[in-house]
Amino acid sequence: MVVPTRQSLMFRARSYMAFVLSPQPPIENWLADLDASIEHAKGLFGHHPVALDLSATDLDAKGIASLVTSLNERHIRVLGIEGMTVTDAGEILPPALRGGREGLAFQLPPGAVAVENASTQKRPKKASLFVEKPVRSGQSVVFTDGDVTVIGSVGSGAEVIAGGSIHVYGTLRGRAIAGVTGDECARIFCRRVEAEFLAIDSYYKTADDIGADLQSKPIQAWLDGKMLMISALH
Repeated sequence: MVVPTRQSLMFRARSYMAFVLSPQPPIENWLADLDASIEHAKGLFGHHPVALDLSATDLDAKGIASLVTSLNERHIRVLGIEGMTVTDAGEILPPALRGGREGLAFQLPPGAVAVENASTQKRPKKASLFVEKPVRSGQSVVFTDGDVTVIGSVGSGAEVIAGGSIHVYGTLRGRAIAGVTGDECARIFCRRVEAEFLAIDSYYKTADDIGADLQSKPIQAWLDGKMLMISALH
């Protein structure tokens, strides 16, 4: 009798990037503030995994489950939880996370077309990515190894995410997130700003935060301490 060879199981560790939300008590007020942020930047959290940092709260298992449900109702999916003191939560809560590296980051949304993804490119010495076509609605450009330059426009609902600076030689209507690996010297430049969301490191501004005198004009954005600054380019 021939005994079939059993293949051994292989396990690999892999890191993913996600938003980290840090609820503050009282939770009801924090959720109200979250709703206001979502209203100003619709789709900001949609399709992106989110981790909860509960180190500032003392919620029990029931309270955490209620918070996760409230976030699900807002189309925010919780990947895991940091700072959770509950030790016996059974299977009702997302898994505990430990050892995460700080920084603002994203995973490609399901169904989006990845124009370029640094994790799949063998370019260890390349510090910049050039995108020669417009980034259309629903598309994402993710390059965490350096700068991203778009020779064209970024459509509404699209996003460009870079470890370094972002340069858009057209209209920026979607989201631009620079310095996602913690580069506080990163900048965002565009020829015409109509952006939904601008961020560098973990500091951001939504469309409503961009002054009317800057709309549809060339701008640059940079960090001044813990404040995201935007000025016109002349």
